[in-house]
Amino acid sequence: MSDSFDRAPGAGRGRSRGLGRGGGGPEGGGFPNGAGPAERPQHQPPPPPPQPKAPGFLQPPPLRQPRTAPPPGAQGEGPAGPARPPRPGALPEQSRPQRAPPSSLDKIPQQNSESAMAKPQVVVAPVLMSKLSATAPEFYPSGYSSNYTESYEDGCEDYPTLSEYVQDFLNHLTEQPGSFETEIEQFAETLNGWVTTDDALQELVELIYQQATSIPNFSYMGARLCNYLSHHLTISPQSGNFRQLLLQRCRTEYEAKDQAAKGDDGTRKRFHAFVLFLGELYLNLEIKGTNGQVTRADILQVGLRELLNALFSNPMDDNLICAVKLLKLTGSVLEDTWKEKGKTDMEEIIQRIENVVLDAHCSRDVKQMLLKLVELRSSNWGRVHATSTYREATPENDPNYFMNEPTFYTSDGVPFTAADPDYQEKYQELLEREDFFPDYEENGTDLSGAGDPYLDDIDDEMDPEIEEAYEKFCLESERKRKQ
Repeated sequence: MSDSFDRAPGAGRGRSRGLGRGGGGPEGGGFPNGAGPAERPQHQPPPPPPQPKAPGFLQPPPLRQPRTAPPPGAQGEGPAGPARPPRPGALPEQSRPQRAPPSSLDKIPQQNSESAMAKPQVVVAPVLMSKLSATAPEFYPSGYSSNYTESYEDGCEDYPTLSEYVQDFLNHLTEQPGSFETEIEQFAETLNGWVTTDDALQELVELIYQQATSIPNFSYMGARLCNYLSHHLTISPQSGNFRQLLLQRCRTEYEAKDQAAKGDDGTRKRFHAFVLFLGELYLNLEIKGTNGQVTRADILQVGLRELLNALFSNPMDDNLICAVKLLKLTGSVLEDTWKEKGKTDMEEIIQRIENVVLDAHCSRDVKQMLLKLVELRSSNWGRVHATSTYREATPENDPNYFMNEPTFYTSDGVPFTAADPDYQEKYQELLEREDFFPDYEENGTDLSGAGDPYLDDIDDEMDPEIEEAYEKFCLESERKRKQ
């Protein structure tokens, strides 16, 4: 009984677990599944002698070995016993590290086995299983042609027809409008070598028109392209040059304006795209006169006025929205042109907008858009005039008129500027003081020449009190020097 009380709680249990889960004592009795003492490895060293226990303190249980370390006796060559039932929370059999054969274990250095027992297994991070690669091909968005630049550097040799070449260039400008300045010259030169017949020129005009009216974001770029080609295409057949054929194509669509404004949704949508393209064309298409003066096409101005009438005559929501967009785009230019000619067309349009807001059965949002447009026009279409120059500024119209004026001081040290009401009187007094001392600068520097009797008399005179103090100072200095 005394021996059992002397043993610390849990002492001697940890080592018996590593030897086969035996439930007996030193004799090894109680092995599960019929495993007897014969199955215990024969080369196990004897257990160390018990250490003396400190009186009054319980001995702590021995530390458990890491799970990643091989259990004691793993290198034994004896036949292994039956498989043990898995413990709760243990890893599956396939995820456990496989033991190497005895022959390979003999070749492993002892220091490696010790380090393996001290270091747990490192779990491989899932990022290593990513499919991303630094050598993957470069990504291009859908519809982008990676060999576009090379094809245009070689000219149009890789294109069997004119339509394919032009359509490819138009699609490229739609995706990359910033390349217009760098590639338009090469495009025009290629067209001059390819477009040599009336049919080819007609096909070119139709392709550009369809692209500009079918893709809303291309209307501005299409107008710029039309302006450039109208000045740089050399072909001028009897049927008309590029600009004339383009205006004829626009006139065909313009003549069906009344039916298009009343048509179905698809027809009205195409009509609205044509209206906005015509507005961009009016702003960007330049016509050079005989004397070199650049003007806009007056026929487009007249056409825009009639298109606005057609839109307001059919006050549906989409028609009114299209009219608002057109006036925001061209309203300031149209009004300036009409004023130069003495016309009041813009006043009539604004009056018509106000009537639509009052009478038409349009949505609330559209009415709000129309009112905002009227407000924009009342603010001169958002244009801000430049401030007047300094020469034109006056104290009445410029609050900062005297900001940069110098500051003067009276004889009493009171500052005054040109903004003071009695500025003239104070400034005249300042001039008189400067006349009284003509040979002195503002910092008191003597600019007079030597021999001025008036200034010499002023310099030689000394106040009696100051003279007496000066003599005392000289005597005191002499006495200290002698000491």
